[in-house]
Amino acid sequence: MRAATAWKDYELIDASDGERLERWGDIILIRPDPQIIWKTKKNESLWKKAHARYHRSNSGGGRWERLRPFPDVWQISYGELRFNLKPMGFKHTGLFPEQAVNWDFMSDIIKKANRPVKVLNLFGYTGAATLACAKAGAHVTHVDASKGMVSWGRENAVLSGLEDKPVRWLVDDCMKFVLREQRRGNTYDAIVMDPPSYGRGPGGEVWKLEDQIYDLIMQCSVLLSEDPLFFIVNSYTEGLSPSVMGYMLSFLLVPRFGGQTQYDEIGLPVTQSGLVLPCGSTAIWSRLD
Repeated sequence: MRAATAWKDYELIDASDGERLERWGDIILIRPDPQIIWKTKKNESLWKKAHARYHRSNSGGGRWERLRPFPDVWQISYGELRFNLKPMGFKHTGLFPEQAVNWDFMSDIIKKANRPVKVLNLFGYTGAATLACAKAGAHVTHVDASKGMVSWGRENAVLSGLEDKPVRWLVDDCMKFVLREQRRGNTYDAIVMDPPSYGRGPGGEVWKLEDQIYDLIMQCSVLLSEDPLFFIVNSYTEGLSPSVMGYMLSFLLVPRFGGQTQYDEIGLPVTQSGLVLPCGSTAIWSRLD
């Protein structure tokens, strides 16, 4: 498992009985996590000092319970990147801290390329991967179907001092955008995508990952330049294993470009236990050194 161990402003303090105890800067949150099926004792005193707790509803969704006063919006940093956070529906805060392992991976490759690099970030959410790539020197096209998420990404760019970097912020259906880019003849040196398990596009289009992920990867492969650097697929969908995603990338990319594919869970270290909590899956194709 690849663990995000370089955080200072985020900490997974404890995990027990279906919940995470997390520190986001100075704010302590308790959020549900269905993977945490063990029921170890909650001896950590911060369980009783949280600012808010998210309660999941049996009918779907849920609500935040504020336990202590805290701002509606606050910021945390990862290196020189800075992000706005806020409690959202479906337990989220606007950032997935485990993805820092992928931000670092992409940044390192882009810097080492020593040439202009064009990156396509699909389902770009609030822009963390986009900003990591832009900070490393890439030209980035950021695509998400949610106008609110794209606006949030722009806010994070300003916070990070990257508002003048070459980033295109686009509100669009990702598959439709990819097909239009094919017709335009545009190509990219790197592609990263973080597709949701289920969602709807701006025109009501239904997205179900298991049904559409292979076609999306296949169509995206057409957009790769003749000398690409990497292709990354993230997933939080139960039943879609890292090896399945790795198989798809290997099948579609290795015969054409060579290179190698790696795939694994990504996770966060738990301070209380010293173990690592799996939080998602990533498959990466990249060129051999």
